[in-house]
Amino acid sequence: MVNQGKQLAGAGAAASEQAMQPERNLVLTYVPAPRLPAIAALFALDDMLAEILRTTSEPAIGQIRLTWWHDALGKLDSGPPPAQPILQAVARDLLPLGVRGADAATMIDGWDVLIEESTLDPDALRRFGDGRGATLFGLAARVLGGSSDLEMVRLAGIGWALADLASGLSSPAEAEEARSQALAHLRQALAQRWPGPLRPLGMLAHFALLDMGQVPFGAPRRLARVLWHRLTGR
Repeated sequence: MVNQGKQLAGAGAAASEQAMQPERNLVLTYVPAPRLPAIAALFALDDMLAEILRTTSEPAIGQIRLTWWHDALGKLDSGPPPAQPILQAVARDLLPLGVRGADAATMIDGWDVLIEESTLDPDALRRFGDGRGATLFGLAARVLGGSSDLEMVRLAGIGWALADLASGLSSPAEAEEARSQALAHLRQALAQRWPGPLRPLGMLAHFALLDMGQVPFGAPRRLARVLWHRLTGR
């Protein structure tokens, strides 16, 4: 497992809570109201998985907790949810839109990398980004009514996840590799014009790219750049 005192400061959760949360809330205002509960459920699930990594210091305990969530999500496809608010939201808001609990459980494969690997080499980081970010953005794209198979969605999701992770890594070499991969994926994803329904995801990708460029939170040009994407898809 990633040594949280040495390499991981909250599995990116600290960055999400302090900076990404207000910006994500802004992005959510541009999600069509009928789709908003489902998108919120997806990100609430991702936040919960980040919290597990942030609060778990023993690899075995972390693995047990992630396994419980993986199994619980899969069981939603054949039975009612337990008395757990996020699972209830997934069952209520995501499943009716054609997203299976087993689909959402795939996100855990990414988070699992942070427990299984003692060091985050380039391949481990790629697997984390693909499991967490590409899955999350792909499911969100499906909910938003766009194509979840678009390469820009996959690239943006990976870049977004790695940018978030990089902000919480205390190993300089691992953080630099995560930033390098994040930049490459985000630039490629955002070089294309995004279709209207998927622009909330593009906005998140732009915020992540601005983080990589060290544009400070609250800077007017952060908001201006993201709103320009919302209007034009660029």
